[in-house]
Formats: sequence, structure tokens, C-alpha cells
Amino acid sequence: MKSALVAFSIVALVFSPAYADDFRVFTSAQGVAIKAKLVGIANGQVTIVREDGRQFTLPVTALSAADQDFLKTAPAPTAARPSSAAGLKPAPSPNDKVSAEDVNAVVGQALFGETSLWDMPAGDVAAKLALPPESKTKNQSSFRSYPKEDFKMFGARPYSVALYAEKDKVTSLSLVFANKGDLFGAAGSGQLHFDKDTPPEDAAKITKQAMDIDLKAITSTLSAKLGEPKKERFGEGKVGRMNMQRWDWRGHAVLLAEAEGEYVGVQIVTTAFADEGGKVARMSDAIVRDQALANLQKRENGDVVIGDIPMVDQGPKGYCVPATAERAMRYLGVSADMYILANAGESGYGGGTSVEMLLMGVGRHIRAKGRSFDSWDGPMKMKDLTKILDKGVPVIWALFSTDEFNNTANARTAKRKTTTDWAAWKTQVTAESQASVLPKDKETGHVVLIIGYNKETNEIAFSDSWGERFIERWITIPEAEQVSQGRFYVIGF
Repeated sequence: MKSALVAFSIVALVFSPAYADDFRVFTSAQGVAIKAKLVGIANGQVTIVREDGRQFTLPVTALSAADQDFLKTAPAPTAARPSSAAGLKPAPSPNDKVSAEDVNAVVGQALFGETSLWDMPAGDVAAKLALPPESKTKNQSSFRSYPKEDFKMFGARPYSVALYAEKDKVTSLSLVFANKGDLFGAAGSGQLHFDKDTPPEDAAKITKQAMDIDLKAITSTLSAKLGEPKKERFGEGKVGRMNMQRWDWRGHAVLLAEAEGEYVGVQIVTTAFADEGGKVARMSDAIVRDQALANLQKRENGDVVIGDIPMVDQGPKGYCVPATAERAMRYLGVSADMYILANAGESGYGGGTSVEMLLMGVGRHIRAKGRSFDSWDGPMKMKDLTKILDKGVPVIWALFSTDEFNNTANARTAKRKTTTDWAAWKTQVTAESQASVLPKDKETGHVVLIIGYNKETNEIAFSDSWGERFIERWITIPEAEQVSQGRFYVIGF
């Protein structure tokens, strides 16, 4: 039974003898079996209780495919709390009699229908809002857009609309309205986010005015049709937990938040998740470690690359640090949002401020979520990177992302895709690396994820938070060292 404890020990909850469903054998994705009965399912997490009364909560995706199929059709356990799973009905709300058409008039978009968002394929929900795919891994997917000025939701203009899903089932919709990042971001995205004007001296005043306008518009729009909101606390940690205004409708909770001086945001989540205050059970280190190792790809040409890392597109603002941290956290089973992380890191207007200051602030938030956060300074060395990457864990690297560096990486990556003679490739990149001159530009401070390496060719693979086109690029270590800030960070377990 010791191995079962290792595989299933996540977060122990209080056992209630009122749960009287039948016991069955659950099997983890690693093949460890345990006899238990179902307690409930919420926000992609399943809670089971063993015969001795020990109760565990773990991600549905940590179970075998057969168990995941069972949970899709499992009846609601006796006395279980309301769940987000399909087929499990939430507690009724006085607003449930409001028609979907009337709620859509409040939303400003044809989002809702007679079928719950939680019972629809994620792609179908994304299509309702014209959200393009942002990322897709084995277990997670996301869709995101940075809408134009004429796009309105809840009576205001959202700067970011993101849909998150697990196993193609929607878990939440996140909208960010007036905020200090997008209000002063650049006109372009990707590496063009460096080309932004200096924020005006009265940026704080402009941000507050814009936030006040959006907060008032959203509150009045929702209240006019769904009544006065409930006031609640939602989220985790000192930074992530904040006051919310809440409206419920047919199993959907609409949560309006104001992070003072930072952003106005709306989240649409299951009422069950809102009832839990947005708290997510922590995935055990043992499961995370196994999943990370399973994502390590070893290619015939000697490349070792970590796969299945979620993409987060930071958009036209300098949010590379919070966006990159969100990617690493979600990869390691920790819920994250780049706007909340930007708040934790005390980012500047437009998203700037020093990389080190931002990461230290974000690091405190990461530790509060139950993950480790370590760093080191110095030259880039293959042996230092491989001891981390070989665990299936990416490394956050601070660098100067200059035009010369990006042009070199883009050209190198394109050539790699057509290469078949890797002995010749080693000779070629060694010569190019020795001749390469990549100047540093302190105005282009940036962070990326180092996700792989090739010892024979002395190359590293890195991934930018600029969308799928930038998910894997290559550069040699000597070239990388020329633009490195000499700082490396690891979110681990």
C-alpha cells in the first residue's frame, strides 16, 4: 500500500461518512491500483476516499483512460458537493429563469445556449467568440485573442479573452479589461513588443480612470439583468486571492475582480469551483515528476527536447516574465494566469521593469502554490542545463532578445528542419558560431524557456511566449552566451 500512497497522496481532505457510493478499483496513469469510492469531481479534479477513510484529490488526467471514461458518466455521489462535471447538476440560482438570449445581451456576444459551456467541446465555445487556438497539449488546451477596440463584452472592451480547457472540456473563460500592461503596450506582438513608447508620467492616473470606467460599466450591465452581486473572496495566496463580485446563472459563475492599480478582470467558472473559492488541489510531486519525465523526447539526431509545454501568447506588451512563468507553472500542474503573476511581480506600465525584480515577485507566488523556485547566476554551461532538462523540467533564461539574435535563431531553426546529415551540421554550426557577433542591447531584456539541447552540436532549444510559431527555436551555446544576462530560474517540485 505504500506505493499507492505515493501515487495518490495529493491533498487530504475531511472525510464524511455520508458518502455511501460503491467502492471500485481506480488505477493511476502509472498503473498503481487503489480501492476507493467516488466523492466528487470539480474543475478537472476528482476526489476519492479509500476504505480506511483516507481521502485524496487528484487531477482526473492522473487516472487511467478507463477510469476517466467512467468519471464522464458517473452519477453524483451521495451528499457530494456540486460539481463541474457533465451530468452533475449545480445548486439552482434565482437567475436560472433568465433566458440565454437575455444573458447573451448582457455578455454582448452569443456565448450561451441551452447547453452548459461545461458540456460543450472547447473548440465550439471558442468559435462563439472567434478565439483562435493558442496551445494544445495532451491534457490542456487554450484559446486566446487580443480583440480590437470595437469588440465589447459586459459593456466594456476586453484587451484579452482566453478560454482554458482540460481534455477538450472548458474549465474557465478569462477576460481582462483595462490594465496597466495592455493600456501601454506596443502596437505589435512577438519581438515587436520591444518597440513601445515610454509610458507617460501620469500612467497611474490614466490606468485608474480606465479601470474605474470599466468596473462601473461591467457592474451595471450585469446587475441590470442578474441583480445585485454577492461579495466573495476568490483565488489562492496573498496576491491571487482577491475580492470578487459574483453573479450565477445555470451552473456558471461570473466573477468580477479589481486588482487595485493593475487590472479589471472577469472570470466565468463553474459554480462549484466558485463555491470552493477558486482553490485547486495541489498535484503531488511524485505524479508531476513522472509526467515531466514522460514528456522528454529523444530524437534520432541527438536532440533532447521537452514536449507538451503549454503556449501562452503575451500579446503586445512586455509580459514575457509572467507569461513564461504561467507556461512553466501550468506544465507542472499549477494553475496560473499571467495577469495575476504580473501583479505579483509588480510589473511596470506596459509590462516592463527589471527581469530579476519581476521573477523574484513571481517566485514568491510560485512557492505559495506549492512549487519550488530556484535560480543561479553565471555563464551558460551545457552540464548545468542538462541536469535540469533531463528531469523533463524547462529552465527560464534571462537574455537580451536583439534583432541580430532573433535573426540568427530563425535562420538556424529553418535550416535545421531540412538537415539530414548531422555530422556536417555539427561542422557548419560550429563554424557559424565562431564567426557570430551578437551585441547586447539592454532595451531588449527578455526571458524564454530553455526546453532542450543537443550535446553533439552544442545547441540549445528555447521557446518564447509569442505564440506557436516560436515554440521551438535553436541557437548554439556560444551564441546564446553572447546575449545572456547570466541568470537562470527553475520552477520545480
